[in-house]
Amino acid sequence: MPGVSVWGKVIGGVTGFAMGGPLGAFLGVIAGHAVDRSRGRTAERIVSWAQNQSQKNGGGHRGHAGYSQEERQIAFSVAVIVLGAKLAKVDGVVSRAEVDAFKEIFQIPAADVPEVAKVFDEARQEATGFESYAEQIADMIGHETRVLEELLGGLFHIAKADGALSPAERSYLRAVARIFGFNERDFNRILVSHIGNLGGSDRIDPYAVLGVNRNNNNTEIKSAYRKLIRENHPDTLIAQGMPPEFVAVANEKMAAINAAYDVIEKERGLR
Repeated sequence: MPGVSVWGKVIGGVTGFAMGGPLGAFLGVIAGHAVDRSRGRTAERIVSWAQNQSQKNGGGHRGHAGYSQEERQIAFSVAVIVLGAKLAKVDGVVSRAEVDAFKEIFQIPAADVPEVAKVFDEARQEATGFESYAEQIADMIGHETRVLEELLGGLFHIAKADGALSPAERSYLRAVARIFGFNERDFNRILVSHIGNLGGSDRIDPYAVLGVNRNNNNTEIKSAYRKLIRENHPDTLIAQGMPPEFVAVANEKMAAINAAYDVIEKERGLR
């Protein structure tokens, strides 16, 4: 539906009929709430549009290649909401900082903040386990692992908002990462880039951020850096399924990559 932001589509439950699975079911619940709250004709028009899209696409399970860029972006947004909400309560306490961190990682229009907050609250109360949501978004995004890494980065942003990463939060993030297809080495690299070294120091290892080690030569490090810059450029990620509203986290990731390479450049005298 032209002119409707990703938040309008999420609030209206758009594509839920076409998406299916736990993400689609959750969107359906939100769509029902939106209509019940009688937000003019907007929600009804969005739901009608979603039903038309479902008929065009045939609905059901289509595999990652069968989803449009728009559907992936909406699914990404819903997955961050649901997985973020479940992460926020995994240690038994939902802090104000964690809720605020969720609002920070998206560009949410002021008018939509109350509605998005209600969606987040609905996700906290939803009984389905996080695994089914993580599995569905991994299937929908498919081989675009950088997009899944951005989603995981958003979850780290929420987890560390209260100043610490609890053992329960770390276990949760590791489980989500595993479902997304990241091995333990990948997870530790992502963890270090967001939290700091595993040995207890909060200093971030620039080599770990680039996914290289100190034994790599200068050419290998430059190559790894350039590859990361290409793969993590916001325009590339948006084309692969990351919503534009999530660009703040993508820019944060790019800044971390550039900062890490800057440290290595100075250390090795590459300038």
